[in-house]
Amino acid sequence: MNWRIGVSALLAFATATFSTGAAKAVEVTHNTDYSISLAGLPIARASFHTELNADRYTISGTMNSAGLADIFAETSGQTSVSGVVGRDRLSASEYRVRYQTGKKGRAIDVQFRNGDVTSASMKPARKIPKNWVPVTKADMRDVVDPLSGLIFPADTKVCPKSVPVFDGESRMDLKLSAKGTRPFKTDGFQGDVIVCGIKFVPKSGYRKGRDDVDYLRKLETMEIWFAKADAVNVYAPVYVRIPTSYGPVTIWATRFGS
Repeated sequence: MNWRIGVSALLAFATATFSTGAAKAVEVTHNTDYSISLAGLPIARASFHTELNADRYTISGTMNSAGLADIFAETSGQTSVSGVVGRDRLSASEYRVRYQTGKKGRAIDVQFRNGDVTSASMKPARKIPKNWVPVTKADMRDVVDPLSGLIFPADTKVCPKSVPVFDGESRMDLKLSAKGTRPFKTDGFQGDVIVCGIKFVPKSGYRKGRDDVDYLRKLETMEIWFAKADAVNVYAPVYVRIPTSYGPVTIWATRFGS
């Protein structure tokens, strides 16, 4: 679960943007690149491509380890999600993740209907330990996938907000709290961004007593920054900071636009 939680969190934070109404039947595309580092050293790169046609959206992304991370185990991941753009959030119909670390890989597929999970599979299946917190049917109602969950229409409050995420195995809440604004500049964007604190609340689908889950649950200093893409009228993440005992993990948008 250690790397899978990391992938889910990073992919959730490193999403691309879309249009919520600026274009009707015309397809809109958007590309975003991210650099991921640990204590200032590069460990991964991520790229996302979004397509919108009428009220349908598709997001596809890749993430690959880089720098020192490749010395220990080369890691790669691919993800995609498709669904319908609603008034206040994206409503996914299908979410997929494929990732590989060294010789070990895993495939996750989730189907949604009106915000509820209708099916979820993971291959190879995980051996469930005795201290596992099981996911209930109630846990899979009114949830979002990690990719769509942190993209907000411009007329929706970004934070405070609680985002109910299901990533195919684990159910968690990401509680966002308002922390003001900060200036931010990258390729394709320059201006003020909305700063939110993040509180990670595990609900189910994890091993009780696991150190990494407990560490994230106790953290009070995680941050995520959202920039507004005027052309497509949404807020999306451009910066994330997660403190760790080895130094902060940071995710920085190196490109935010077409």
